[in-house]
Amino acid sequence: MSVSLTINGTRHDIASDLDTPLVYVLRDELKLKGTKFGCGLEQCGACAVMVEGKAVLSCVTPVEVFDGKEITTIEGIAETEIGQRVQRAFVEETAAQCGYCTPGLVVAAVALLENTPTPDSETTKRALTPHLCRCGSHPRVLKAIKRATTT
Repeated sequence: MSVSLTINGTRHDIASDLDTPLVYVLRDELKLKGTKFGCGLEQCGACAVMVEGKAVLSCVTPVEVFDGKEITTIEGIAETEIGQRVQRAFVEETAAQCGYCTPGLVVAAVALLENTPTPDSETTKRALTPHLCRCGSHPRVLKAIKRATTT
């Protein structure tokens, strides 16, 4: 049995074991290495992808749950105007330090701005709740998201 996923606008028929977490399918089968495997417990946010416009953590959930869904990974984020704004703002605010958490944070920021174009501070912080940055870049990430809403 297989599942069909549309990832970054391209349809893929996935032959992996249906219990395989999505992050492994993305990284190992499809060679999309931008989505990171962090904690494996849905506690760090490094594995975030957008599923039909919402930020979703992909390190635990089996690929079969995503059958027929539209998925955008960090590799596909720049295809949208909001994605370009967020990426530009992250660079301008130097919102990445080591960079490991950055793909998940960018994905979460894009999902937030697609659904709430001008979020207040509390809404932004709530959207980033599952995301950890061990380097301490969160203040710059918040500035970047604010910048992306005003540009």
